[in-house]
Amino acid sequence: MVGKALHHVSLNVTDVRACVAFYEAMGFREIDRPELGFDGAWMRIGDDGELHLLGFPPPEAVGQHFAVHVDDLDEALSALAANDITPDRTSEIDGICRQAFLTDPAGNQVELNQPL
Repeated sequence: MVGKALHHVSLNVTDVRACVAFYEAMGFREIDRPELGFDGAWMRIGDDGELHLLGFPPPEAVGQHFAVHVDDLDEALSALAANDITPDRTSEIDGICRQAFLTDPAGNQVELNQPL
């Protein structure tokens, strides 16, 4: 096997600080980032997962997204509602998962995924 685990996902964002606040509400925490010559932030969720926010215009949204595992979708959505974050849509794939799709301040889609 070549890969061992997913190291990070990079997203282009128009307002780095607004996106940091959005992802902090989802449970990510900002971590140190080296000076790379452009605006950005690195965030971590759990022990290993990283999200790198890059201060560049995002591409057109045509379905690309990443998913965050949640144990209880209703609890997660309630916590996000306290931060004025609401899903664009929710759905269920029978026997597989419950999902909610959110849009960050830059227009990137994020899926909350509760396995069944």
